[in-house]
Amino acid sequence: MFNTKDTGPVADAVKRHWVDTRLPPGLRPFARLARWERPIGWYLLMWPCLWSLALASNAAGSAIPNIWYAVLMFIGAVAMRGAGCTYNDIVDKDIDDKVERTRSRPIPSGQVSSKQAKIFMALQALAGLVVLLQFNTFTIVLGISSLAIVAAYPFMKRITDWPQFVLGLAFSWGALMGWAAVFGSLSLAPVLLYCGGILWTIGYDTIYAHQDKEDDALVGVRSTARLFGEKTRQALVILYGATVVLFAGAFIAAGSGPLAFAGLALGAFHLLNQIRVLDIDDGDQCLQLFKSNSTFGLILFIGLVLDGLAAYYL
Repeated sequence: MFNTKDTGPVADAVKRHWVDTRLPPGLRPFARLARWERPIGWYLLMWPCLWSLALASNAAGSAIPNIWYAVLMFIGAVAMRGAGCTYNDIVDKDIDDKVERTRSRPIPSGQVSSKQAKIFMALQALAGLVVLLQFNTFTIVLGISSLAIVAAYPFMKRITDWPQFVLGLAFSWGALMGWAAVFGSLSLAPVLLYCGGILWTIGYDTIYAHQDKEDDALVGVRSTARLFGEKTRQALVILYGATVVLFAGAFIAAGSGPLAFAGLALGAFHLLNQIRVLDIDDGDQCLQLFKSNSTFGLILFIGLVLDGLAAYYL
């Protein structure tokens, strides 16, 4: 399986990362398939899980979220994000070969064969399944039901201007999972959190997609970046604004206290600053603003944890 040739890092990968300096050369292409050198993907997949877990913990009267569940969600986010990226690269190998930023990825560059990539994807998915089986039956079924969305996502950029919406359906699924892990069911609070997460994902991935809009236009890839164009800033006001409103609704439905709302207010200011400084024609800035959404996720999580601690001890 690991009979591969390392021909150097991917063009848009982090340079001099431990993947390139510490791993044996034969393993590096697989690490790049899983995007281990770019943790932003699993950060963005993990935060809705941890928000939901913290929100459920607050509603249940716990001081802090279940640490074991949080660890499982971290491992699951890394495994499933890697499996999803590998699957996406298998499906998109012909498109990636035509885009400057992606043609050096392991499959289009010939570092990894499609067969090898499929085996690697299966191993990562198996790791995710092992994690999922640690939860209650409702959560297991809920997690498995997300796979249809994950499978459909790579094809959406070919048929709709809204592939970021489908990405949001997949990447925000954790907003349901954390609550389900605690209560074994769903209610209004996680559903509102999930809906807000979808809009947040559309927003940040629109910013990300502006990096590739010229190449995407040439090869026929569709996106909200191309759809919104010069009106991206106005679209983000609506998307991020509705995100904050839906998150506030989730906090109200869960009975959250003032520190959770303080965290949300600080997070809203962070999103507003993204909109204020955005230059859709500056690819490097778009990438940095996209990555800064992990800071937004952390702010919300800290607010929820502090709110739980305050409610329990004060």
